[in-house]
Amino acid sequence: MGTDTVMSGRVRKDLSKTNPNGNIPENRSNSRKKIQRRSKKTLICPVQKLFDTCKKVFADGKSGTVPSQENIEMLRAVLDEIKPEDVGVNPKMSYFRSTVTGRSPLVTYLHIYACHRFSICIFCLPPSGVIPLHNHPEMTVFSKLLFGTMHIKSYDWVPDSPQPSSDTRLAKVKVDSDFTAPCDTSILYPADGGNMHCFTAKTACAVLDVIGPPYSDPAGRHCTYYFDYPFSSFSGIVFETFSMICVRI
Repeated sequence: MGTDTVMSGRVRKDLSKTNPNGNIPENRSNSRKKIQRRSKKTLICPVQKLFDTCKKVFADGKSGTVPSQENIEMLRAVLDEIKPEDVGVNPKMSYFRSTVTGRSPLVTYLHIYACHRFSICIFCLPPSGVIPLHNHPEMTVFSKLLFGTMHIKSYDWVPDSPQPSSDTRLAKVKVDSDFTAPCDTSILYPADGGNMHCFTAKTACAVLDVIGPPYSDPAGRHCTYYFDYPFSSFSGIVFETFSMICVRI
């Protein structure tokens, strides 16, 4: 897969080469060329802008490398401006319908772009859809709720805490709240910000995710899913802000 090739069925063109004025002949007057140059500056689509910004922010592409605060704010600002129509999703699409009764609704993954440095995707959740608790090892993740209301619960590991077993650790709750679009883009970091999270859709929801660097088994960035249990289940003492996180087998 080429590093500048868009792989989504929704955004088919190479975003790095999109020319909004490709049909304008080159032998027009100077004034026409000036209009063309102005158009190139003003007609950059939001997805193109997101793509270009990600290339700058994740230029390093190394595991565990957190972008500078300036770059974080730059990417956050771009995501804050993106609307559902910019990426071609709306609540009336079939992805957001609960079609099977008695089962958890299917969550749809829409792939927009991926390279070794970053990935861009959309998760489509029908009402009551769930993305189980999972981690983002050595990654920085930006999540933009495009529409709907979603409950997010996230955790960070408690450093140097005792482990009852090799696959169970103590974690502290970072976020446990409902979010309704439009809202600020959320950011999690390799060791902070709620690196493990779970999404539960209260209504039909779409989430635009930017992940840098993306999951990679060869690079050791595996996606692991977890169960969470109240800490009192292990200790007999109630700590509402702590849970024991256990790997799902």
